[in-house]
Amino acid sequence: MERSEHMIYILMGVLAFLLFIAYDINSVTLKKNIINHFFFLGSLLLIVATAGIIIESFPDIKWDLWQTSIFGMISFIFLILLIYTLFFALPFKETYIKSNTSPKIYQDGIYALCRHPGFLWFTGFYFFSWLALKIPLLLLAGIIFSCCNFIYVIFQDYWTFIHIFVDYPSYKKRTPFIIPNFKSLKQCLQTL
Repeated sequence: MERSEHMIYILMGVLAFLLFIAYDINSVTLKKNIINHFFFLGSLLLIVATAGIIIESFPDIKWDLWQTSIFGMISFIFLILLIYTLFFALPFKETYIKSNTSPKIYQDGIYALCRHPGFLWFTGFYFFSWLALKIPLLLLAGIIFSCCNFIYVIFQDYWTFIHIFVDYPSYKKRTPFIIPNFKSLKQCLQTL
């Protein structure tokens, strides 16, 4: 794969996180309908960038049945956890249907584990995908995208969610930022 193709995939992933931040800013201040699509577009860019890296590198992969199978399965589990956390763990009606009251933070189940469990699953997905396929560019992309994701969750934690959820400050006091502890793990398991 040529160096310019490498940069295109990396830039697509970085652009995805800029779209996520624009989506958050819009959710709080601008409230423009067109920008509401930026989260979907960013997600699509990340999918295309990751798939592009894997497809372009496919002929160079040195397959090891056990390593590829085991780490590939773990990577798939992280992907399922990410999708579940972002799209299915939140109660639909309270999360996505507008009401006259200020939205309250959902703090049970996977969101009792830590405030940004998606970060864990996202990073785990890229790490185990790299272990499964041993594509150097996938490792680089995973590191860069995870760093962008870390900046994004900090932005959400200190700006977006403070403005959206009236009870976010108390949630921050009770629930770890990213790294779960024994108490949060217990709370997560009890409320799943």
